[in-house]
Amino acid sequence: MFLTGFAALAVMPLLPVAARDLGGVGLYPLVAGSFVAASLLGGVLGGSWADRKGARHPLTAGVVLTVVTLLISATSTGIWQLAIGRFTDGIAAGLVAVSVNAAIGQSYPDHVRARALALMSACWIVPSLVGPPLSGLVAGWASWRTVFFGLAALTVIPAVAAVLLLRGRAPRADAVSETPAPRPALPAAVAVSVAAALTQYGVTAWDVRHLLCTGAGIALLVAFAPRLLPPRTGRAAPGLPATVLLRALTSGAYFTLEAFVPLMLTTARRVPGVVTGLAFTGAAIAWAGASWLQGRLQGRVSRHQMVRGGAMVMAVAVALAALCTLPAVPAATAVAPMILAAVGMGLAAPSLTLLSLTHAPADRQGYASSAMQTSQNLGQTLVLALASALFSALSALTTGQLPPFAAAFALLLLPVAWACVTAGRAGEAPRAGGGVRRVVPDEEPRPMS
Repeated sequence: MFLTGFAALAVMPLLPVAARDLGGVGLYPLVAGSFVAASLLGGVLGGSWADRKGARHPLTAGVVLTVVTLLISATSTGIWQLAIGRFTDGIAAGLVAVSVNAAIGQSYPDHVRARALALMSACWIVPSLVGPPLSGLVAGWASWRTVFFGLAALTVIPAVAAVLLLRGRAPRADAVSETPAPRPALPAAVAVSVAAALTQYGVTAWDVRHLLCTGAGIALLVAFAPRLLPPRTGRAAPGLPATVLLRALTSGAYFTLEAFVPLMLTTARRVPGVVTGLAFTGAAIAWAGASWLQGRLQGRVSRHQMVRGGAMVMAVAVALAALCTLPAVPAATAVAPMILAAVGMGLAAPSLTLLSLTHAPADRQGYASSAMQTSQNLGQTLVLALASALFSALSALTTGQLPPFAAAFALLLLPVAWACVTAGRAGEAPRAGGGVRRVVPDEEPRPMS
């Protein structure tokens, strides 16, 4: 997870440079969006694989594939090879993310899971501090290809460890179903991945071609996305469906805020680049700190209450971001919404993951992790697409730079408000005979008297 975070934060600043050197700046949105689109496919494949064979198989495959994809990107001779490298890297990232969560559910006792997830969040602190500046120094000293080659060399270590240490290890008896889990709807997963890429590319402009891509992407999402999610997710049915929906709402709001705040700081408020960098660093530290806090609150505060608290903190962050679009507000103040929103996500995201593992049977935790990963990417794609469309429309209609940002931030109040209202349903589970029951908060084991 440490190297996953390091690679993600080190590569993103270099993609525009790579696209320019390869003569494909016009296809940069496709290169940037292909990673998220492919992680949808990787998550679906990894979840089913983990349920059928245990989490070690998709984990090993994902880490090994990461090395291969970094080499594909490093040796790119054209923009399409770079896009293929980022797409396959997204598949690998989806496999790793889902299998890590499934492994925590299959291998760790209940009272350790919250702290294991907090440790996963903490793995992003050092990469957020070191990744972007180090990759910039290496790229300036040599080239962006050197960064990809270096990351591939570093990732060889956990790849070899995964192959050697996990080989022959059998998963827990109750972690894998005696009756094999149904294989994923591969055509639906491919269609949703393509739809995500089309939507992300389509909202970057308002000409006929981009509008057609947006329309096709949304149509494919509406047709195929429900097949990858638990039934009645859209209606926030108690239990896993509500938990999955909440992951989409909170992730969509946070990552859209994370996309627009730096853009506003750079283009409209004209702050130095170091200020924007502090926003990302502060957000990573705040997320990890809040995640550590939720682990310490285990057994004292119910999980759905932590989700509601996190969503309420995010609502304050979104409102503050809209306030920062006023010219009278100091520009550097706009760093605060990202950090505050990261606190909300640090409380909500691990709690939602734990709730999904609680609601899922022991032999379907891979499916639950896959559904959570899929909903996160779908929420990010749809909320970002809506905000981008609104931003582009107002940018064409108004002369000021700040009003479009204000509208985009105001839009984010809808998903976070929805999350606040429906958080209680994530703490409920449907009864076999009808009705719902409250999920008992996880507790630390008490010593025997």
